[in-house]
Amino acid sequence: MPIHPTAVVDSAAEIHPSASIGAHAVVSGNVEIGPDCELLPSSVVMGHTTLAAGCRVHSFATVGDSPQDFKYGGAVSFCRIGEGTAIREGATVHRGTAPGSATVIGSRCMLMTNSHVGHDCQLSDGVILVSGALLGGHVQVGANAIISGNAAVHQHVRIGELALVGILARITQDVPPFCITDQEGTVVAENRVGMKRAGFTVDERHELKAAFAAIYRKGIGRNEAMRYLEATVKTEAGRRLLSFYAHDSARSSRVRLFDPQQAA
Repeated sequence: MPIHPTAVVDSAAEIHPSASIGAHAVVSGNVEIGPDCELLPSSVVMGHTTLAAGCRVHSFATVGDSPQDFKYGGAVSFCRIGEGTAIREGATVHRGTAPGSATVIGSRCMLMTNSHVGHDCQLSDGVILVSGALLGGHVQVGANAIISGNAAVHQHVRIGELALVGILARITQDVPPFCITDQEGTVVAENRVGMKRAGFTVDERHELKAAFAAIYRKGIGRNEAMRYLEATVKTEAGRRLLSFYAHDSARSSRVRLFDPQQAA
């Protein structure tokens, strides 16, 4: 186990023999570091944090610090990072607030420079936070979604799978799966490229294109959008879109009419 002599490693930590810890890195508390993980110089992992196999924490990133939440009273809470996830320079991930709660990041995620994952967030596999992206507490992000640079996501918001949140966006309402948003969080198109790369069938892509056209070009309300989907969707992807709308959320999707002339 290559541990640099200047690294500070808590005796309570469990570190796999194949992991490496760089110069001036800090491992503090009941941390579990899995096989082939790498902590680069001056990185910090603390609290009850688990890094699954192949994680990489870059310089000046901090994982597992206490939440920025006035309700936090020092209780034991957790931070769990999935296999192969990379946490780049200056990024921060905070653990949960309530006793026994957890912030969870899935496998093969990428948290780019200076991004932030707040307490109790739940990120599915393959999520990308571009540099400067900020997630408030309790945000849920679906698989393979991308949060563009310097976008800010309000607490308790849900971001659907394969969504692409625009650069500098201000997201205060749920973002449905398979879509692209502008800076105000308005859906402007379906994520055609993302769906094609993810292996969606032609039928799925056509069905979702028609659904977004009906909902966001005609300006129908959320309840009417759900009725439209219930009557028309036949593919698995379409059913997942309906399920997202049907979920009762603190930040339920507000269907806003996209105006191409205003966007121009």
